[in-house]
Amino acid sequence: MSTTERIPLLELRHGSKYFGNIVALKDINISIHAGEVMCLLGDNGAGKSTLIKIFAGVHHQSEGQLSVEGKEVRFSSPRDALDCGIATVYQDLAMIPLMSISRNFFLGSEPCCGRWPLKRFDHQFANHKVREELSKMGIDIRDPAQPVGTLSGGERQSVAIARAVYFGAKVLILDEPTAALGVKQAGTVLRYIAQARARGLGVIFITHNPHHAYPVGDRFTVLKRGRQLGTWAKAELEREEMISMMSGAAELEQLSAELERVTTNSV
Repeated sequence: MSTTERIPLLELRHGSKYFGNIVALKDINISIHAGEVMCLLGDNGAGKSTLIKIFAGVHHQSEGQLSVEGKEVRFSSPRDALDCGIATVYQDLAMIPLMSISRNFFLGSEPCCGRWPLKRFDHQFANHKVREELSKMGIDIRDPAQPVGTLSGGERQSVAIARAVYFGAKVLILDEPTAALGVKQAGTVLRYIAQARARGLGVIFITHNPHHAYPVGDRFTVLKRGRQLGTWAKAELEREEMISMMSGAAELEQLSAELERVTTNSV
């Protein structure tokens, strides 16, 4: 069965979002399937953050239909989205640097042992489970008890991804996971995105960097000023064409001409 015939894990049809008189998104059509990386691309102000907040249950679309596995839904909170298997990993990762990796992994859903008043965090189970889950993603950590703040940015992203997978995510939304990372750390995160896809998750990878998106993406949706320029499979879109759409080649050429005129007039 082809991608177009399968029921998407998550789909927004003709979605729009208004904040008063401000049009943040207009007539967006996007879907994500199991075992696929959908790259959501666009410059600052393109509407990427507003769109993922609709998926994550932070906002509700003003117009359009949001569906999960073919059934229309209306999220009233991020908890509703999580209950439907949609997990969002934001740039700040929601981690506490001085707490251990295992504590951060289970933050808010701590496994406990013993009975009240001796009930306590089950370190042994947590450390074992963290090692097990991270190894499934191809991640080898030195010690689950070490503070998460001692990890590199790429390693912290990998922990956040593995945590979302462990708690039942079907759709993984990654908000600019490589934005503040160097080349090597960004490569680490891209490998973990590919691992999540291999495990059957649908991944929405939000980025403004086409050089990070193109190697790992299966389909690409480009937003500009709240509008959708289109969605393409990798075979339909060259990297250079994607860069041109994102950077606004026409605007850059116009700016270059204006700067040349200014320079000529000032001589």
